[in-house]
Amino acid sequence: MMDAYQSLSGFYDSLTTDIPYEAFADYYESVFQQHPGEFRMLLDLCCGTGTLTRILARRGYEMIAADASEEMLMQAREKCADLAMPPLFLCQEAAELDLYGTVDAAVCSLDGMNYLSPEELPEVFHRLHLFIRPGGLLIFDIRSPESFAALDGGIWVDETEEVFCLWRSEFDPEEKIMYYDMDLFSPEGELWKRQQEEHIEYAHDPEFLKQELRKAGFSEPVFTDQAPQGDQGRRFVISIREE
Repeated sequence: MMDAYQSLSGFYDSLTTDIPYEAFADYYESVFQQHPGEFRMLLDLCCGTGTLTRILARRGYEMIAADASEEMLMQAREKCADLAMPPLFLCQEAAELDLYGTVDAAVCSLDGMNYLSPEELPEVFHRLHLFIRPGGLLIFDIRSPESFAALDGGIWVDETEEVFCLWRSEFDPEEKIMYYDMDLFSPEGELWKRQQEEHIEYAHDPEFLKQELRKAGFSEPVFTDQAPQGDQGRRFVISIREE
């Protein structure tokens, strides 16, 4: 299988200029304000190229950022190198998360949890419970099954000065799995270089998420679409790390 986010990492930011990262940060801060306790040390799980990590760091938060892709982390480190207090970047699989201490909250944005299979999620929630302080928050977003189904069979083209991206989607409603195939064409002298990637996302059932969060020691989660990109099928999940 072609690995995700190897070839794409260098083009990801230029292909995703429509993502409202500042709105995501605003939303997280609004949730923090609704809960007691101090929120200073944050984990950005599945941080990607670190755009949100950088925004939160510039707002004064101490950041730990983890991602399984070395290529994406290289972009993130470079992006945050000029900060007075650069984030701590960790190349770790979510199910193998291992921090040096606790954080006040963990966020996981833009389908990060959808990239984790249902078999992985119980361990991911267990690891997050270990490293979020009691009373701290876990906030992540997921794509609804309906939003995945709406993309089934679609073919899209994204183009910038540095890359031409053709991607196709196929949704398996029985397995609740979305497959994306990407072809990336970038100029190399007088020729074009073609690179390919395959991405797989899982449409998680809300009842399953509730069950596994409770098993891991989190509170009954709140699901809401009154948040960034909620009108596009993105649902945010908020849960408290219990004692």
